[in-house]
Amino acid sequence: MMADSHFQEGELLQLRLLETMYRIRIFEERAKSLYMQSRVYGALHLYIGQEAVAAGVCAALRKEDYVLSTHRGHGHCIAKGAEFKFMLAELMGKATGYSGGHGGSMHIFCQELGLLGGNGIVGGGIPISVGVGHSIKYRKSGQVVVCFFGDGAANNGTFHESLNMASLWKLPVVYICENNVYAATTRVEDVSPIQHFAHRAAGYGIPGAIVDGNDVEEVHKAAKEAVDRARSGYGPTLIECKTYRIENHCMVINQPKPPEELRAWQEKDPIKSYEEKLLRQKILSETQIIDMKRKNDYLLEKAEEFAIESPFPEPEKMMQNFLA
Repeated sequence: MMADSHFQEGELLQLRLLETMYRIRIFEERAKSLYMQSRVYGALHLYIGQEAVAAGVCAALRKEDYVLSTHRGHGHCIAKGAEFKFMLAELMGKATGYSGGHGGSMHIFCQELGLLGGNGIVGGGIPISVGVGHSIKYRKSGQVVVCFFGDGAANNGTFHESLNMASLWKLPVVYICENNVYAATTRVEDVSPIQHFAHRAAGYGIPGAIVDGNDVEEVHKAAKEAVDRARSGYGPTLIECKTYRIENHCMVINQPKPPEELRAWQEKDPIKSYEEKLLRQKILSETQIIDMKRKNDYLLEKAEEFAIESPFPEPEKMMQNFLA
């Protein structure tokens, strides 16, 4: 993050939000390239187009706070502070990865960063959030847990059960629904009688907010209010971020989208629009943008070298991580 002394606190936050989105985007683009080279194993669910959600939400958290991620979780990890090299190593199945090469793209875990892992089960983190929230409250640790999930998961039975229980017990959980229009290849309107999942919050007696998921500052403002509320003992909040998944559900599913729909959302690219805003406000210059991108490109190049050179896990030691 740029740390020039003449920047005010608000401007430093803005630069941090932009750089986080840059980091997510370039990582996902590199992951896609490596997948096409058969260097990344397993399914790969890209986060391109949704960067503002992870960046805005995680900027409201402390290092000790927890994040429950999804199968599309690289952005959450990077926004919470994960390093490129350990993430790429995990995607390549290497022993130096965050999960020792055993988890891959969907199961990046790092206790030190509060990353409690992704989940191959749709909405799998939602009921886990109740347990994590209860642990926080029981220990009186002052932490908060953020639970990310997609629009498809909002129709799971565990969604209703979990939010009801979290509200009843006033647990410090922030629920983030990333409504990216599609659950795999199924459109929202084909499976839900309502189009705004945040309206369901009223049924559990908790606040519900709908935000533009491509506006990183709007996301951050809503997330900060929800995090502060949770940390103060007032219980959970449900935030629905309206965004769009530019890529296919995963690399092995071909999903033609209406060209006009795709173009419309590409024009609302969260990174491009935020760049333009900060340039208009003279918070940064074109030169600073180039420097910021160049720095992270360099870090990613070094991370790729690290991951490629890292060893695969030794088969005879495979069970050590699970039996420890």
